[in-house]
Amino acid sequence: MRTKIIQWCKEHREEQLALLKELAAVPAPSHQEERRVEYICSWLNKRGFSDVIVDEALNVIVPFSVDGEEDITVFMAHTDVVFPDLTPLPVKEENGRLYAPGVGDDTANVASLMLCADYLRTHREEIKHPVLIVFNSCEEGLGNLKGVRQICKTYKGKIKELISFDGTYDGIVSGAVGSERWKVTCTTCGGHSYGAFGNPNAIAHLSGMVVSLYSQPIPDVPETRTTYNVGTIGGGTSVNTIAQNAEMLYEYRSNDRGCLEQMRRQFDTVMEELSSEDASFERILVGERPCGGDVDPQKMEELLKLCSDVIEEYTGIRPPHRPSSTDANIPLSLGIPATCFGMYRGSGAHTREEYLEIDSLLTGLQIGLTIITDFCC
Repeated sequence: MRTKIIQWCKEHREEQLALLKELAAVPAPSHQEERRVEYICSWLNKRGFSDVIVDEALNVIVPFSVDGEEDITVFMAHTDVVFPDLTPLPVKEENGRLYAPGVGDDTANVASLMLCADYLRTHREEIKHPVLIVFNSCEEGLGNLKGVRQICKTYKGKIKELISFDGTYDGIVSGAVGSERWKVTCTTCGGHSYGAFGNPNAIAHLSGMVVSLYSQPIPDVPETRTTYNVGTIGGGTSVNTIAQNAEMLYEYRSNDRGCLEQMRRQFDTVMEELSSEDASFERILVGERPCGGDVDPQKMEELLKLCSDVIEEYTGIRPPHRPSSTDANIPLSLGIPATCFGMYRGSGAHTREEYLEIDSLLTGLQIGLTIITDFCC
């Protein structure tokens, strides 16, 4: 089986790069992935797929031997990128690298998974266990893991394990980093900067909240990591207006549920202490990623070992295990063994200078296809 997979991947190497270049140019902000969905569906239809499903969350689902079955293995890669562009993204090949915003996170993995799906289509007779190939929506930012949430809802009680192809093959996700993301708004009476000087300023009061949050203690729990961040802030009307409104986006993360709860309590306290007649604060939860749940440790270890063994087989390096915030959060929170890693090497994720090493694509495709066939064939 290994020899056949290695040879098949080599034969499709040029196609893999050409597909990636085309797909990387297609814009796909979270909640606006329609054009990538259309591209993927068109590509699959041309290959002869007749049972492709696009669900209400805009997931593209390719089932293999799934009808009425349980113990389904799900393989997914997310279609959205962090960039808001609605015009074609720039793609450049230079010195053995492919540059494009989102080219690695997660476009390279989507392109490789498309080829893996095509391999399964031409080798259906070898499939012994039910498999879902999913190109899922809304992994990034305020997409709030919409796509994988829908998959876990639709196939509730039927998923045996889930592997998300995201990022590089230099590491593998072994646990879920949970988070809560808030939009905080401050409102004051405002006024003219000269005529009403002394009136409360929403920007000043919101800045005071930022100072308080950045003075808070971090939970001190062994083998955990907790962080916080104010990512955006804005407000006001003009330079000669005392700001009536200001808002910010704030998040905290941890790989421990108790630490997340402590961060929530501290946030509650700051909100209560700073609210006054001069300034009112409101908050809306705009994103929530759960920590891990009650996952069978033996099954989780088996999943991590199989994936790590294959990565080491093709790279010669045992990938380090680490917790992270990925699509795997949702199945892990539901007690389903899940992990996440990628099918390329590169750098600069979430920047417009992102790139991947073109030579790594073949190795990544071999890793991904070997793991998929190990589970289903």
